[in-house]
Amino acid sequence: MNRTQPRPPTATEDRPVVLVDEHAHAWSPKTARARFRAGLTGPTAGVAAGHTQANLISVPADWAYDMLLFCQRNPKPCPVLDVTDAGAFTTVLADGADLRTDLPRYRVWRDGELADAPTDVRAHWRDDLVSFLIGCSFTFEWALTEAGVPIRHVEQGRNVPMYVTSWQCRPAGRLHGPVVVSMRPVPPRHLSAAIRESSLLPAVHGGPVHCGDPAGLGIDDLGRPDFGDPVDAEPDDIPVFWACGVTPQAAVMASRPPFAITHAPGQMFLTDARDEQYRVA
Repeated sequence: MNRTQPRPPTATEDRPVVLVDEHAHAWSPKTARARFRAGLTGPTAGVAAGHTQANLISVPADWAYDMLLFCQRNPKPCPVLDVTDAGAFTTVLADGADLRTDLPRYRVWRDGELADAPTDVRAHWRDDLVSFLIGCSFTFEWALTEAGVPIRHVEQGRNVPMYVTSWQCRPAGRLHGPVVVSMRPVPPRHLSAAIRESSLLPAVHGGPVHCGDPAGLGIDDLGRPDFGDPVDAEPDDIPVFWACGVTPQAAVMASRPPFAITHAPGQMFLTDARDEQYRVA
C-alpha cells in the first residue's frame, strides 16, 4: 500500500504526551483538548486516565452511508461511538469540543493519498463532511494496568505499534480494505487478565483478535510496524493483537475516496465519556 508522508513529524512532535507533561494522566479531557488546540502533539496513550479515547474519520456525505455500513459490517475494528450531521464539528461525546482543532494531529487524504498532516484542519474543513468517532483501545489500557498487565509502549515512551494484516474487512459499497491491528506484548501470566479486561469493553475493540505467531495475520516482522513505533518485548512475552481503529484509514488508501480527514495514528480524540460507561459487566 502506498503511504506517502508529506512532512514526517519531528521526534518532539511524535513523543507521547505523557512524556511532555508528567501530569497528563491526571488531566481532564477538556484540559487535554485545550492543550492539543494550542498545538501540543503526540500519542495520547496514558492521557486523561479513565476517559474514553476515540479515532476520527470524516468523509463527504455521499460516502457516509458506505462508511456507516463498513463500520456496521466490521464492528471489531470499527466500533462506532458517534456520527455527526453533515458539516457539524461537534459531538455529544465532548461538551464544547471542536473536531477540527482538538486532536493532537490529523491526516488529510485526497484520492487515497496522504496530502497533509496538520494540527488543525479548519482550512480543510467542508460543509458536507460527516464525522465518525470510533472506539480506541487506549481506553482499555487503564483496565489492563489495574489488572497488573504491563503496557510496554507506555513504559518505553513509544506509540503503540500497528500493523496492516492479510485479513480483509467485509466490503461495504465502495469501501474495502485490510484489517489493521495494534499489538501489545503480554507476559503469559497476565494473558488471561488482558483478554478478560479488554473483552468487557467491546465499544473500544473488545478482546484480542489473535495471540501468538504474527504470521497468522500475515505480519512478517514485528520490528517494522506500519504505524506507530516498535516496542521491546521481554523474552517470554506473547504478542497480543487487537483490532485497530486505523482500519478506516487503510480502507481510504485501498478504496481512494476523493477526500477524507482522519486522526494521526495514536493521536486520539479525548472524550468526556468515562470508561465504565462502555463496560458491559
